[in-house]
Amino acid sequence: MISPVMPVYKRADLSFTHGEGPYLFGADGRRYLDFAAGIAVNAFGYAHPHLAGALTGQAQKTWHVSNIYRIPEGERLARRLCGLSFADTVFFTNSGLEAFECAVKVVRKYFSATGRPEKTRIICFQGCFHGRGMTAIAASKTEKMAGGFGPLIDMFDQVPYNDLAAVEAAITPATAAIALEPVQGEGGLRVATDAFMRGLRALCDRHGLLLVADEIQCGLGRTGRNFAYEWSGASPDVMCLAKALGNGFPVGACLATEKAAQGMTIGTHGSTFGGNPLAMAVGNAVLDLVEKPEFLPQVQRMGDYFRRRLEEVRRAFQGAFDDHRGRGLMQGLRCVNAEHHLRLVAALRDAGLLCVGASDQVIRFLPPLNIEEKHVDEAAALMHKIIAETI
Repeated sequence: MISPVMPVYKRADLSFTHGEGPYLFGADGRRYLDFAAGIAVNAFGYAHPHLAGALTGQAQKTWHVSNIYRIPEGERLARRLCGLSFADTVFFTNSGLEAFECAVKVVRKYFSATGRPEKTRIICFQGCFHGRGMTAIAASKTEKMAGGFGPLIDMFDQVPYNDLAAVEAAITPATAAIALEPVQGEGGLRVATDAFMRGLRALCDRHGLLLVADEIQCGLGRTGRNFAYEWSGASPDVMCLAKALGNGFPVGACLATEKAAQGMTIGTHGSTFGGNPLAMAVGNAVLDLVEKPEFLPQVQRMGDYFRRRLEEVRRAFQGAFDDHRGRGLMQGLRCVNAEHHLRLVAALRDAGLLCVGASDQVIRFLPPLNIEEKHVDEAAALMHKIIAETI
């Protein structure tokens, strides 16, 4: 008999009663150091007083009023996101998947509105992950994502990551945009080089294409900058956000320049719940923390410190790991042996350290962005102990 909860997840036999800072407390009575953060969602950990206060305060006012009316807190959040980024305008969604879907529509509508409706195809990259909707799995093209859901939407041309020559060779008269994650999360913590990002921007400018950055996982401070594209200086035309924007409350956003969004006029897109007052209150509270002058320098310091401690782990077990990847507080170790990959994720979880697997046999670490050295030291000590016992 099928479970009342549709059985599409392979869930660990573990549940939590509450959290505090970077820790979760299990129904089993144990404390867990969370270096998964809800897969890069809980950027400020658990029970942060400013975020909890914003949510509960708004909950006593209005939850939902519909987008047929103005929502002042959404207007404020949009202005703030534009002020932090390249963008001129924002559409609010409930998830990263919806943000990506909106980005695809922005691309299509731009070329239709400018008299080039034949430009419909988007170049994306091997290892990409933009969500699990029909559009997103058509971009991923993997059996894991797309198996059994065919025929897929035929609008994506996939090329190797960090291969500028392959991108240029894939451009045709039907190409409309290039879409990438500046740091691939599910794809194995691969980082787009700064030269590659600048090369993509140059290709888009030369061929009249739009550049779409999916920063659903790597955006809002995760790499040590507000947005990962900033490391290269290559600004996109459209960008997807979610995850950290709500610190666990469902909210996403599609950001765009005025030029890219010129086709998005009244009636071209919409959302029942997107941009609701509860989500906007939390999003603004998250930005209150992100905009503090000490925030990004601290993320960069912790990212550098975590990198050094992970390197110590990699060197201590050279036969186990052959690569250390990532940027800021988005890092991973690649297992040489595929059998060790998920076994180590499970063993670390059982020992009290939560992390998450990724493609290409990578163990992914995505801790809250406000961790301290003592939390990194605790995680490193558990890694040394559990890896030695497990492999």
